[in-house]
Amino acid sequence: MKAAVLNRFGSPLEIEQVEDPVLGTGEVIVDIVAAGVLSYANEVFSGERNYLLELPVIPGTSGVGRVSAVGPDATHLAIGDWVFCDPTVRSRDNALAPDITLQGLSARGPGGLKLQQYFRHGSFAQRMRLPTENAKPIGMIDPDDAARWCALGTLLVPYGGFLAAQLQPGETVLVSGATGRFGSAAVAVALAMGAAAVVAPGRNEIMLAELKRRFGARVHPVRLSGSESDDTERMKRAAPGPIDCVLDIMPPSVTTDVVRSAVMTVRPYGRVALMGGVGMLGGPGLELPYPWIMRECITIYGVWMCPPTAAVKMVGLIRGGLLDLKQFEPTCFDLDHANQAVAHAAANNQPFKMTVISP
Repeated sequence: MKAAVLNRFGSPLEIEQVEDPVLGTGEVIVDIVAAGVLSYANEVFSGERNYLLELPVIPGTSGVGRVSAVGPDATHLAIGDWVFCDPTVRSRDNALAPDITLQGLSARGPGGLKLQQYFRHGSFAQRMRLPTENAKPIGMIDPDDAARWCALGTLLVPYGGFLAAQLQPGETVLVSGATGRFGSAAVAVALAMGAAAVVAPGRNEIMLAELKRRFGARVHPVRLSGSESDDTERMKRAAPGPIDCVLDIMPPSVTTDVVRSAVMTVRPYGRVALMGGVGMLGGPGLELPYPWIMRECITIYGVWMCPPTAAVKMVGLIRGGLLDLKQFEPTCFDLDHANQAVAHAAANNQPFKMTVISP
């Protein structure tokens, strides 16, 4: 099959003919129709992000395609089914604390690296092998819509945070990082889950206005000033009532004071989900006041990706009309132009824009 291969960090992807994936028990093979390109893929491929990723590798996290082969233990999946390829691969021999690798992107620790060495290759290829449980059925779709369904790869990240923080219909949410790619998706997801109000802080006034235009009166934009204490009060004032839940999904480039100003807005007995990249490139840790956490009974969740059932529930939100994939605008490249796709993704990192490779 044809695939885009990363042979060395800092070098372009090479378009090669590689061996077809071989099916094993507990696995499926999917013919990839569309594969989303992360906006920071160039930083991973250059080595700048220092992700745990053994080379050579076919990169690409998640994809949409049709099942072409199933193992003997699959009881529901059938050849031809449309599926979302969930990149969060978990070890099967430790139910309490499974090791995790993000197929085609990175691993978490030595156990995740061992898992990566088997479930190694991602979706920048004509075919992809993945664990049976990671092929999430999405129902019949028009092949022309496959690129838009790649938005699941973005939407499922904040959805995992909201599920962990037990977001309930009617609650008020604050999304720290609301004007970014994942943060804007978090606004859409929170509203689809029934949030009564979403406080959307940021410095990008154009994007704040765009969120208000797209989603209406339930979105409450806040222009940040850069002062930690002042911004905390601004966000509280913008909310129509106490803030029940805070989701932080800021990128690694942001300083911890920005995150802290958002976290400190949550009400007593409130919940905070930390999903961003702050601190991953070094620098100070996130310092939160112990007495405040204790006396106000604040619950803080650290969340990486989403639980195995999340994709099925997200498909339900989409099929039920609560979340509209037409919000997302894909730009597609063929596999021969994978490097151009990576460059395009980096240069066009606006919310609701997607770069997609169609093998």
